[in-house]
Amino acid sequence: MAKNKTVFVCQNCGAESPKWIGRCPSCKEWNSYHEEIVQGSGSRDTSFIVTQEKRKPERLDDIKSDEFSRNKSGISELDRILGGGIVSGSLILLGGEPGVGKSTLALQIALALKDKRILYVSGEESEEQISLRAKRMKHSNPECYILSETELERILVHAENLKPGLIIIDSVQTISTSALESSAGTVSQVRECAAQLLKYSKITRIPVFLIGHITKDGTLAGPKVLEHIVDVVLYFEGDNNYVYRILRSVKNRFGSTSEIGIFEMVERGLREVSNPSELFINQHDEALSGISIAATVDGLRPFLIETQALVSSAVYGTPQRSSTGFDIRRLNMLLAVLEKRAGFKLGVKDVFLNIAGGIKVSDPAMDMAILSSVLSSNLDIPIGREVCFAGEAGLSGEIRPVSRIEQRIREASKMGFTKIYISKYHRNISSEGMNIEVISVGKIEHLVRSLFS
Repeated sequence: MAKNKTVFVCQNCGAESPKWIGRCPSCKEWNSYHEEIVQGSGSRDTSFIVTQEKRKPERLDDIKSDEFSRNKSGISELDRILGGGIVSGSLILLGGEPGVGKSTLALQIALALKDKRILYVSGEESEEQISLRAKRMKHSNPECYILSETELERILVHAENLKPGLIIIDSVQTISTSALESSAGTVSQVRECAAQLLKYSKITRIPVFLIGHITKDGTLAGPKVLEHIVDVVLYFEGDNNYVYRILRSVKNRFGSTSEIGIFEMVERGLREVSNPSELFINQHDEALSGISIAATVDGLRPFLIETQALVSSAVYGTPQRSSTGFDIRRLNMLLAVLEKRAGFKLGVKDVFLNIAGGIKVSDPAMDMAILSSVLSSNLDIPIGREVCFAGEAGLSGEIRPVSRIEQRIREASKMGFTKIYISKYHRNISSEGMNIEVISVGKIEHLVRSLFS
């Protein structure tokens, strides 16, 4: 009987070493090496591996370069992110924090594909638990098969017998292969299982969805090489205190990575949000100070977001700076620009900023709206509810142009706004057919005079 072979593997990047090392030489992480058994006494079970014809090199000009065959998932937000649908033979990785709704989204995909046979494999829940969730969604699919299994070989045997049109694995950290003696969830198991599923998907042309866990630092659990193996990497983001979820594409070999999908968590599952601007703008009965609307773009989708600011006298010696949904360092920079270039003494005042809806934004076009909110709260003068902003602030106090300005103006006009403030350095702006007044400003002091004079 052969002796088991052990190796020390970095749990952060997947680097291997024959002995324990305090600091990984690849990713520079401390105390990340753990001992794993990489080769057992038994031989590898290859009964589940399908046969394929031997390939030979082909000339580039002889290879057919037709568009990949895509299948609609029944969820338009997901189809747009994937580039038009699920590509046959693709391996898709869906990651997200616990409780954000990964399993709910995966089950909705399985129930929405009515014309295909679906194999939903769960290593975390029983068949009864998944059935209860499906009944709560009030959806059904007679061709959806549920399997509670964690051994990869058995999963692929069932897939060979069932011949599904889509396989969903929930989650990749719970399955293991008998070819390795290490426990499920280790770097070796995750890497080997993903490689076997990729091989099976490419041979059979069956798309596979993998659900992955997220670590404390916000990255996918397992080796970084896992993201290189798969074809598509999707991140499902959201705050458990809010009902909105954002599906973001990080990697896509069959489409763009500039698209996002927005969902709303309701009692019956996830509801697609076709017009996010209506959700992120609160309808107030009266004008309130400290509130402004920003025309932002996330990926290729424009929508309007409400920014809320509160400026008050500092009770303690050191003024407080608090930001929710926006980078606190950029907020400090904008406050410094206001004090230096516009003459507002905010260094002795508390400033609190909140992005409505519980989402996080990093678009530089938010700068003008944030400046307007802070000034509105400081002066206690409300900004008109028909006004929105799209512009980046520079350190010298100038308003810089931003990308996709015409899409922002069109979205603001569609939502009923009559004025939008932009940078005067934009060239060839066309607002024909849009009932909105475009106001161009070059510096922050011009913006202050236009709003509050």
